[in-house]
Order: sequence, then structure tokens, then C-alpha cells
Amino acid sequence: MKVYKAYAKVNIFLKITGKRENYHELVSRFMKVNSLYDELSFIPKTEEEFTIIGDFSCTTEQNTIYKAYVALEATTGSEALKNFMVTHAVNVKKQIPAFAGLGGGSSDAATYLKMCNDVLELGLTLDELAQIGARVGADVAFFIYGYESANVSGVGEIVEEFKEEILNFEIFTPKLEISTPKVYQIYRDNFYNPISEIEAQRLKKITSLEILENMSAKEANDLFEPALHEYAELKKYVKDGWHFSGSGSSFFRIIN
Repeated sequence: MKVYKAYAKVNIFLKITGKRENYHELVSRFMKVNSLYDELSFIPKTEEEFTIIGDFSCTTEQNTIYKAYVALEATTGSEALKNFMVTHAVNVKKQIPAFAGLGGGSSDAATYLKMCNDVLELGLTLDELAQIGARVGADVAFFIYGYESANVSGVGEIVEEFKEEILNFEIFTPKLEISTPKVYQIYRDNFYNPISEIEAQRLKKITSLEILENMSAKEANDLFEPALHEYAELKKYVKDGWHFSGSGSSFFRIIN
């Protein structure tokens, strides 16, 4: 069976623009990391229950791939999908670290949805897949569209391709499990300072290279300070010239 690549991403910038109920609205530039990806494939199996083979610390029910299956099955009611997952396991060769701000779980979920659409000929459009993916996680839509660079806004559901040269990154991920909900809560309680719509629109037009050359990690990512506040150990990994992805714990810099 074909092997599919689930790529990592970095957040070139991530700025909060407001609140929507319990969620934070944001504007962010996502860029695909071509050198870092998980590999997913379907392999035959005999046991009936939904099976994911791979190095995961969570239960099957907590896994984004399983959540993507549940959302896809609920939307399509596809008997072919149900039958296929009885006879096939999802085999995942994990390379993207978890709890790292690199979108590994979201990318796996998006790739699984695209695999099912492809193999089972479900005929879903990318927009339809993105809507299903949004029920799994905020970053899934970006990975569905497969853009190399995009401006992502709302609560992650608005994805607009940004045409620019793709950059090569060196990534360093400390062995720290960072909770994204916890970092957002710390931001809301202690650091809440949303940017204006004018500033959001300005940022969306600037190239990733310019942003990384002219903004510090703190200036580019509103979650950097809350992450440092909650995870003091993170401070020893902060270095000049490195930026912070998502809610962490990964740092990245350009190599060109």
C-alpha cells in the first residue's frame, strides 16, 4: 500500500486577535517543514477493533487519527470506510515529536482523512475534508489543503495560501511536554493583549523571511511568554536567533 507523508509545520508568527466563547481567535503564518514528517500507510490486520500501530503515548480513543475516523464516518456514513477499518490498521512511522508545537497530531489526522478519501474514492473536496478536520483540531485544515505557506485565522478554520519561497529550518525540541490548553489559559489570565485588525492585515502581507529577520521570538509569538511563565525549565533553551513554534516546546531557525 502507498505511504503518505504527514509534514510538520512551524508558526512563523502567532498573534491573538480576540476571543470566541472558550476559544482564542488568532492570525498566524504556518509554513510546512519539508524535512520533518510522519509516514502513514494502511496495512492488513485480523483483529476487528480500530488499530493504530505506532509510537504513541495516548490511547486509541485520544489519538487524532481515531478522532478523524469518527468524524469522517459520522459525516459520510460510509459502509466501505467501516469495513475497510475492520480489515486494515493505520501504520504510523512517527518522526514529529508530540507536544512540540509542530502540528504532528493535526497533520496525522489530515493525512488519514486524505488517505481514506483517496483509497476509498469517497469523492470529498478539500473544503469538505477541511470542515471534517476542523472537528478534530484547529490546525487540521491547514494540513488538508497542503499549502507550503498559509495565513491561518479565526480559530484555525480560515486558511489562505501565501505564495512565497519555502524556507529550510533547523528545529530543536526540548524533552518537555507542553499543554496547549494550559498555555492559552495562562495567556488569557496574565498576558491577554489582542492585536488590532489593521495589524493582523499588515502581518499577513509580510514574507516569512522578513518576519523572522525583524521580530524576536517574543514579538512574533504571543504564546512564548505564557509558555515560559508556566514552564520555567523552558528558559534554559532560549537562544538568540531562534523562534518559538505554536505553544511549544520547539524552537526553530532558518538554515540557508
